Amino acid sequence: MNNPLSPQRRRFLQTSLLSGVTAAALPALAGARELVVSPAPQARPNAFELDETTIADLQAAMASGKYSARSITQKYLERIEEIDKHGPALASVIEVNPDALAIADGLDKERTQKHVRGPMHGIPVLIKDNIDTADRMQTTAGSLALLGSKPVKDSFVAERLREAGAVILGKTNLSEWANIRSSHSSSGWSGRGGQTKNPYALDRNPCGSSSGSGAATAANLCTVAVGTETDGSVVCPASANGLVGIKPTLGLVSRSGIIPISHSQDTAGPMARTVRDAAILLGAMAGVDARDSATAASTGKAATDYTSFLDPNGLKGARIGVARKYFGFSDPVDALMNQLVEQIKRAGAEVVDPADLPSHGKFGESEFMVLLYELKTDLNAYLAARPGAPGSLKELIDFNSHNKDKEMPYFDQDIFIKAEAKGPLTTKEYTDALEKDLRLSRTEGIDAVMDQFKLDAIMAPTAGPAWFTDWVNGDCSNGGSSNAAAVAGYPDITVPAGFIFGLPVGVSFFGRAWSEGTLLKIAYGFEQLAKARKGPEFLGSVKL
Repeated sequence: MNNPLSPQRRRFLQTSLLSGVTAAALPALAGARELVVSPAPQARPNAFELDETTIADLQAAMASGKYSARSITQKYLERIEEIDKHGPALASVIEVNPDALAIADGLDKERTQKHVRGPMHGIPVLIKDNIDTADRMQTTAGSLALLGSKPVKDSFVAERLREAGAVILGKTNLSEWANIRSSHSSSGWSGRGGQTKNPYALDRNPCGSSSGSGAATAANLCTVAVGTETDGSVVCPASANGLVGIKPTLGLVSRSGIIPISHSQDTAGPMARTVRDAAILLGAMAGVDARDSATAASTGKAATDYTSFLDPNGLKGARIGVARKYFGFSDPVDALMNQLVEQIKRAGAEVVDPADLPSHGKFGESEFMVLLYELKTDLNAYLAARPGAPGSLKELIDFNSHNKDKEMPYFDQDIFIKAEAKGPLTTKEYTDALEKDLRLSRTEGIDAVMDQFKLDAIMAPTAGPAWFTDWVNGDCSNGGSSNAAAVAGYPDITVPAGFIFGLPVGVSFFGRAWSEGTLLKIAYGFEQLAKARKGPEFLGSVKL
C-alpha cells in the first residue's frame, strides 16, 4: 500500500499518477524553463552487459551457450554489489540469496539434460521482502521485529517461481510493513533496509511500498521482480521507475505466505521493463492454491500463457474510456496525457472522453476503515503462525516502542495504533464499510462506467513524477488512479508513457475482474506505439 493522504488518509501508495510522453514531444512545455541536470555525487556506474535484457534475450543466449543460468546470476549478483551497495547505493536489495548460484547450477544441469521448464527457466527474479521463503533468506517486511524468525513454508508465489525454474536472486527493500505503519512515512524506507533511492534521480522517491522491486528492476539488477499491492504499491513504483507493473484481479495470484494488510485488497504482481516480460512472470505466478480460498475463483478464468494476448495492434478497435476525474493535479501531466489520448485515437482506438466512475471520490474513508480492521485481524493471524515473531499487532507495537531509535527515527506508528483499537470483523462499522467499498468500486464504479460506455478498458494517469524523498514531512504525492481497481479487486496495468523533466511517468489501463488478457493486449499495443521505456542514468538530481 501507500500512505493515507488526506486529513483522514494520505492516499496509499500515492495512487493517481500521471502519464506522459517525452518532453521533446512537447516543445512548448519543455521550453518553458531550462532543464538543468546535476550529476550524481559518485561516478556513474559503468555500462552493464545485461542492461535492458529481456527474458527472451536470456533464453536465446542460454540456448546458444553464450550464457548459462549461473553466469547470468553471477553477473546480476556482481551488479547488485557494485551499484546497489556501493556506487549510487540504491539500497533496493535488502539481501541476496546465498543459494542463488547453486540453484542456477541445478537449472543448468537440467538444460543439459534437455529439460527446460518454460520461459522462466534460469531467469533471475527479485522478490519483495514481505513474501515468505523457507530458505536461508529472511522475510521481514523491512522490520527488525521479524529478524531471525523463519517462515515454516514457502509462500505460494515462491513455490510457483521455483517450479517455473526461476532463480530467486534475493529480497527487495520496501516501505516497512508495506507502508501501513504510519501516515507520515517516507516510501521506500525500512528499519532494516534504510531508504531506497530512485535510480533516475537519487534524491527522488521510488514510491512505495514495492520500492525496492521498482528501483532494482529499473536499474537492471534483475530481469524481473515481484511486488505486492494493497492500493498502488505495484503500479506507483512501476510508474516512478519507468516500468510495467501489473496489479492482478484479486485471487489470480495467491496471497498465502505474504505478510498481509488486507485480504480484501492484497495481491502480488509482476514488475518488468516490458509488457511481454510482465506477462510471462504473471503466468508463472498465477494458480489455484488450497491455502488461499480466493484463488478458487480463478478456475477457468486464468491463462497459462499471458503472452498469447499480446498484439502490436492491440489498440486498434479497442474501446477505451478516459477517467478525467483522475486528472487535474498537474498541468504538465495533463498536457502529456492529452497528447497520449490523441496518439491512441490515431492508432485506431475508440476513445470515450470523459468516462468517469459515478462513484469517484466516494469510498476513500471506507477503504481506510476496512484496511484498519483487516490489518489487525490478518496480521494477527500471520504473526501467530510465525515462530519467533511478535505474536500479535499489540506485541509488534510494543517492539517498535521499545526500539524507537532504530524503528521509528523519522515517523511513528499511528496507523498500527488505530488498527489495534478496532474490533473483530463482525463489527457493524467494518461490515458497512466493506459493503460500501465493494458497491461503489464495482457495481456503481468500474462496472457501471464500463457498462454505460461498452468499454474494454479505462485509462488514467498512473501517478506523477517522483517527489523528493523527505524524512521530515513524509511523502508528498499529489495524485493517482490506483484506488478504484484496488478497492474493487480488479486488474490494473501501468505502462511507461514518457518523461517529465527527466522523470518517468506511466499510464494505467484498468477494467473488470479477470480482464488481464484484454488489458495486456491494450497495454502491449500502447507500449509498441509509445516506446517510452528508457533506462536510468543515476543522476544526483533533476533541477528546474
